[in-house]
Amino acid sequence: MRLLLLFLFALATTALIPRKPAPPKPKNIIFILADDHRYDFMGFTGKVAGLQTPNLDRLAREGAHVQNAFVSTALCSPSRASILTGQYAHTHKVVDNFAPLPKNLIFFPQLLQKAGYQTAFLGKWHMGNTDDAPQPGFNYWLSFQGQGVYYNPTFNINGKRVAHGDSSYTTELLTDYAVKWLDGLDRNKPFMLYLSHKAVHAEFQPARKDKGRYAAMPINYPASFYLTATDTSKRWGPNPLASPETGLKANLKDMPNWVKKQRYSWHGVDYMYHGQIGFNDFYHQYAETLLGVDNSVGRVLKWLDDHGLAETTMVVYMGDNGFSFGERGLIDKRHMYEESMRVPLLVRCPAVVRPGTKVAQVIQNVDIAPTFLAYAGQARQPRMQGESFLPLLQGKAVPWKDRAFYEYYWEIDFPQTPTMFGVRTDRYKYIFNYGVWDANELYDLQEDPGEVNNLIRSPQHQQVAQQLRGQVFDWLESTGGMQIPLNRVRQKRNDHIYRGTY
Repeated sequence: MRLLLLFLFALATTALIPRKPAPPKPKNIIFILADDHRYDFMGFTGKVAGLQTPNLDRLAREGAHVQNAFVSTALCSPSRASILTGQYAHTHKVVDNFAPLPKNLIFFPQLLQKAGYQTAFLGKWHMGNTDDAPQPGFNYWLSFQGQGVYYNPTFNINGKRVAHGDSSYTTELLTDYAVKWLDGLDRNKPFMLYLSHKAVHAEFQPARKDKGRYAAMPINYPASFYLTATDTSKRWGPNPLASPETGLKANLKDMPNWVKKQRYSWHGVDYMYHGQIGFNDFYHQYAETLLGVDNSVGRVLKWLDDHGLAETTMVVYMGDNGFSFGERGLIDKRHMYEESMRVPLLVRCPAVVRPGTKVAQVIQNVDIAPTFLAYAGQARQPRMQGESFLPLLQGKAVPWKDRAFYEYYWEIDFPQTPTMFGVRTDRYKYIFNYGVWDANELYDLQEDPGEVNNLIRSPQHQQVAQQLRGQVFDWLESTGGMQIPLNRVRQKRNDHIYRGTY
């Protein structure tokens, strides 16, 4: 009996001792960046007949779809630098694909690394004059030179070149290495994985298993596909969009000349990539190449599920810019039209984001870095020009911007597209085409979502145009963007522009 009493006393005493709370689960971050992925090429949008992206659909279903996500410059290097720094191109100075990286730039992974995060970068860097050399802020580094290749790549892995053969596919390889890095992590410490795909950059090459999968996919020719054409009968056949029933109201007189002339060029539908590929094949191969990216997302999500880390891991999927597929006769990006500056942005993190969340507010690439820092419990850096949209993901009502600003700087490699600055509100888009004898642009996005009826000379819209123009230059002035950054021009042997081809 005495022993029983002692046992009960000890048991009661133990129960009274306060237990240590379980340590909080690490707030991990996985950022998956695709190249040239336009905002509506995802299965769940229903905009592209026959397109299947089950893993991107899952992200949207189990997390948040940011419906109005935009880049501040629709070009690889400037956009990537804005993601990493939280700054506009005129601030970080990586204004084109060849501008050198300023030495004073601080990337958000450096700040996370200092806060104890295990960090890794895998994939396309393509920024500044650094090529594929390891960059600050990453414990693990894997990249490749320039744009890279789709098959049999050579990777720079922590400073050592590693060649791959046997028809290995870059998208799959990057995911293999990413999963391998995740397998070796210290589970007691938070991690940040930056998986940066080459896909779906032109010229598109799908994985061998996906070639031809979408050969019969219907093609969504945009309503403005034929607008700038002079004679389409021989190349495209009868114009199905020419009838009045389409309801397409276009103002060809005030469509900028640089847009009209670009139709028959490297970035135009009538001579795309100098005739190397036809539009229909181009369209299908883009969709097939995207399948590899979607599969990569699925593998990453499966790893999180298998290791019980899905709850507090913020997975963000984004495109570095959009892409034109025949709108106004154009392909590629760079310009400020919707299909170029608008990007997919999906966020899943069950700990903070309810399934099926729709974020309607304007989010830009400069907001990515502050958001990651906020989720990690770190302060936003004063030099960052973006803001954390974490409260919006959590469903909170907070003051937020209602417009997106844009800038693009003329490139010697592609001289037909001028320097431009602009602003997009929920109703209007204003584009200031700088340095060319051409029309500026104003579009009513509610009445004219295809951006073909330029209202810049409309008497009823002069006040709107003046107000938006003022906002563009107020933005530039307040953020230090009133001087156009100038970089040393690199001249290649037999440069195409001196041959007069485009």
